Amino acid sequence: MDSRRKELGEFLQVLRGRTAPEAFGFPSGSRRRTQGLRREEVAQLAGISPTWYTWIEQGRKVNVSADVLGRLAQTLRLTRGERAYIFELAGRRDPLGAAPEEDAAPELLTGMLGDIGIPAYIMGRTWDMLAWNKAAAALFAGWLDKPAKSHKLAHEPPRNLLRFVFLRPQTRKFLVDWETRARRITAEFRADCRTRLDEPALVHLIEELKKGSAEFSRFWKQHDVLERQGGERAFNHPKWGLVSYQQVTLHPVEQEHLKLVLLKPEE
Repeated sequence: MDSRRKELGEFLQVLRGRTAPEAFGFPSGSRRRTQGLRREEVAQLAGISPTWYTWIEQGRKVNVSADVLGRLAQTLRLTRGERAYIFELAGRRDPLGAAPEEDAAPELLTGMLGDIGIPAYIMGRTWDMLAWNKAAAALFAGWLDKPAKSHKLAHEPPRNLLRFVFLRPQTRKFLVDWETRARRITAEFRADCRTRLDEPALVHLIEELKKGSAEFSRFWKQHDVLERQGGERAFNHPKWGLVSYQQVTLHPVEQEHLKLVLLKPEE
């Protein structure tokens, strides 16, 4: 923890040093010994004590609240990545971190799916299926190969992996060892959304799954947390019989909440 406090202090120093005083109404004369804002000026802009801010930069054992971090992030005009970084270093949860990003896959990425010969699909932040290729539609026959209904139909939920696993009776036969896979998927889902469980879309989905599936409700209450992993995935396909794949999940750098899932057929 001491090293993270030190890193936070050094990072704030760098941020302060790159900030032009005149952009905040302070003179930028030659009397400044160093480039950028002074500590006192940052503290003034953030509405905190200069001594307190100095202690943060010095990496002292002070309890930096999420509110103070948010004011510093706003004062120093941090990017999304920089803001996330200071909250991570301070071991705090960003109150704005639950603000949903746009849950849409870039056209370039969705276009590339057609160039991939093996089953591939893209999932969003609540594991909605955003896009998939023909090979994935063929594998998930009866689900992804069906055309989407009109969006004007208000009662049609988006295709979602959790709904597919827990609310579609046919999936129990389709997934080999359904209970083991369903338990793991629940734990992976909890790990993936652990920092944003108060998002309305997530709250709604979890409540829907708990009401519609006793198994999901039981697995969810167990609070198992597992990072999403690759490995063998076996299916009882209605036409092909037993088929096995090796699964790999990738995350686009610019939209890390998206998941590009690839299924390579086993020899």
